[in-house]
Amino acid sequence: MSIFRTDIWKIGAIIAPIQRIIEAGSIDPFPIHWLPLNGSFRSLSDPFGMWHKGDLYVLAKYYDYRTRKSVIKAFRLNRMFQVMEERVVLSETWNLAYPTLIEDDGEIWMLPDPCGSNRLTLYRAVDFPWRWEAVPEFSFSCPTINATPTKSDGVWWMFYTSPDSAPKTLKIAQSTHLCGPWENISMQTTEGDKSISRMGGSPVIQEGRIILPTRTDSNVYGDSVRLIDATLPLSTTSSFNPGTELRAPARCAPYTQGLHTLSAAGDVTFIDAKRIDRNWLHRLIIEAR
Repeated sequence: MSIFRTDIWKIGAIIAPIQRIIEAGSIDPFPIHWLPLNGSFRSLSDPFGMWHKGDLYVLAKYYDYRTRKSVIKAFRLNRMFQVMEERVVLSETWNLAYPTLIEDDGEIWMLPDPCGSNRLTLYRAVDFPWRWEAVPEFSFSCPTINATPTKSDGVWWMFYTSPDSAPKTLKIAQSTHLCGPWENISMQTTEGDKSISRMGGSPVIQEGRIILPTRTDSNVYGDSVRLIDATLPLSTTSSFNPGTELRAPARCAPYTQGLHTLSAAGDVTFIDAKRIDRNWLHRLIIEAR
C-alpha cells in the first residue's frame, strides 16, 4: 500500500431496505447516518448488519494504520443510529475482513474473508455479536475472496472469487448444508463486463431472480458497486447480467471516492464510502511509531 495514498473508509446506515435502493438505482434519495471514526488513520469498511432481540448490530472490518492489522469489530446501535456499544469481536494471526452474517436454523454464523491467508473459517455465535467460535466441520475446497453464501429453495449457494484465477472472475459453488461439502459449478457468471470480480454485499432474491452486489475492478479499487442478476433456479446454463452501478453521491463528501458494500439488515441497508488521504508525512510518522 503506497505511503502517498491512504484509503479511509467509513460506514453508513441508510434508512431504507435494500430492495428500495435496488428499485431506485441509487443511494442518493435516502437518508444516511454515518458511524463515527475515532482517531486519524483508522478505517471501517465491509459492513454486515442484523436486527437481534430488538437491537441493530453491525459487524465490520476495522483497520488501524498504526498496527497494519485488520480485525472484526461489532457495534450496537440505537434507533437514532447512535453507537451504544462497540468491541473488537474477532482477531486472528491473519487479517480479517468482509464479515458476512448468516442466520439459519436458529443459529447466527459469520464467514469473514481471511485476506489471502487461505484459511476460510466459519464461526458460530456463542453470544451474538460479542463471542464467536470456529466451526471445525466447515470446509471449502479452495482459497476465496469475499465468499458470500445464501440459501434458496433448500440449496446453499456460495459466490466467491478465487485469488488464483486470472483474470479474477466471480465463481459459484453449491451445497445442501452450510458446512459443506461444497461443489463448484461451471457457469457463465457475467455477460459483457469483465470488470466485475468480487462480491460486495447481500444477495437479494425477489420475483424469481437473484441480485448480487459486486465490486467493480477498476484502476481505483472498489470505486463502485455493480448489481448483477440472474433467473432462478441457477444452473450450469445460467448467466448473470450486469445492471445498475451505484456510487457515493456528492453529499457524502469527502467520502465520495469509493463505494464497495451494499448489505441488508431488514429495513436498514449498510454501505461504506471512501476518502483518500494524501498526508504522507503524517502517516509516515504514525507508522514509524
